[in-house]
Amino acid sequence: MSGVDTVRRRSITRLECSSMPLLQHLCQLLYDSGFGTAIRESDYAYSIIESIHVITITLVVGTIAVLDLRMLGLILRPIAITRVARAVFPVTWSGFVIMFISGFLLFWAEAAKMYTNPAFRTKLVLLALVGLNPLIFHTTVYRRVHEWETLHIAPWRARAAAIASLTLWGSIVVAGRAIAYF
Repeated sequence: MSGVDTVRRRSITRLECSSMPLLQHLCQLLYDSGFGTAIRESDYAYSIIESIHVITITLVVGTIAVLDLRMLGLILRPIAITRVARAVFPVTWSGFVIMFISGFLLFWAEAAKMYTNPAFRTKLVLLALVGLNPLIFHTTVYRRVHEWETLHIAPWRARAAAIASLTLWGSIVVAGRAIAYF
């Protein structure tokens, strides 16, 4: 291959990349990286990371569900909501960190495929919404938790946040499972 052909090939590659959306280009870079390829082609790495991801999703959703079900008055009625929250939040956050890291590693290995996957895109939107739910909840109704924490059933806005949380997390699990089918 002559030097002119090499320059021409590099120019064509740059042109192709410049016409590609930036996010798609970044996904392709992750996918093509040695680390992404190593995870994807390993006999064990992808399966182990995926297993860790599923286990930590179970941990996160389970601990969040305990608090949500308490706010709905379906479980642990005699226990104050703040006491339940203090008990589950450390486990929830630990699980969330591991879930996030393992999810990012799975994404890294399949980033180019995930860019066009409608189930993955749906999951990302749902994750954004599930992140907004506690932000809104903690900056509004939870600020006055001392007024209602011992009630057997929380106020309607807290129950609405609990229902939204359970619905969003359930939808995230379904969307995550659907990723394999697109």
